[in-house]
Amino acid sequence: MSAPLYQRLILLFTCMPNSEFLNINKDNLNDPDRDYLFLSKGHDVPALYGTFVEMGLLDADRLKNHLSVNDNIYWHPNTKIPGIEFHSGSLGHLPSVAIGVAMDLKIKGSTNKVVCIMGDGELNEGTCWEAVLVANAYKLDNLIFVIDRNQFQANMPTEDLIPLEPLHDKFTAFGAAVKRINGHDFKALDEAFSAYPFQTGKLNVVIADTIRGKGLPSIERRADRWFCNFNAAEVNGLLKELHGEHLTQLTSETLVVR
Repeated sequence: MSAPLYQRLILLFTCMPNSEFLNINKDNLNDPDRDYLFLSKGHDVPALYGTFVEMGLLDADRLKNHLSVNDNIYWHPNTKIPGIEFHSGSLGHLPSVAIGVAMDLKIKGSTNKVVCIMGDGELNEGTCWEAVLVANAYKLDNLIFVIDRNQFQANMPTEDLIPLEPLHDKFTAFGAAVKRINGHDFKALDEAFSAYPFQTGKLNVVIADTIRGKGLPSIERRADRWFCNFNAAEVNGLLKELHGEHLTQLTSETLVVR
């Protein structure tokens, strides 16, 4: 599967030549001058752990233990893993945590950056909008909210459940400086973050339009293929599909999350 938005961002920040954005690496995880990354959409943590492997923060062999009782590679960010700043559980609470860190840095006169990656369905939580109001009140231009706008919340399109648009206008009305980009376009990502801070004294918001499952036509935008136990043959088929081969015959039962 093509990398989800946050994995693309972390690779952009830490691995792409001449375009590092966040000051985060295996040698400065406890350094007060580091930048901060919070993954609020916690169920996407497998790709974050995969990125940590690329950064040398995590042993690749441990990824095989995901969701097992033999390791702490949970399906939410786990602070026992180096590089995880804070756990996420109920959607919507990490923006407030990120605000606390950003406010502390402002008080100290530090120049550290704080990034909080959020899902679009998460915006149904009132705490997210309270966080935007507080960030605006305290002029936290050292803080960036990145919204993975893939148009889905779990098993339903966001606009069928609780419509979110017009998101750009809403964030602007709440006092943020907003950029909306193609979340799969590395150049657009690089250009957006190169413009940080977007406006002095304002929260930075990046709305990144994405396609859930992009790169795999068998599962793109399919609510019934969001959460499945794929068997070995299906996994092999999807890997081949990712590299341009034929579509995959999927028969595994969908796991419905309410």
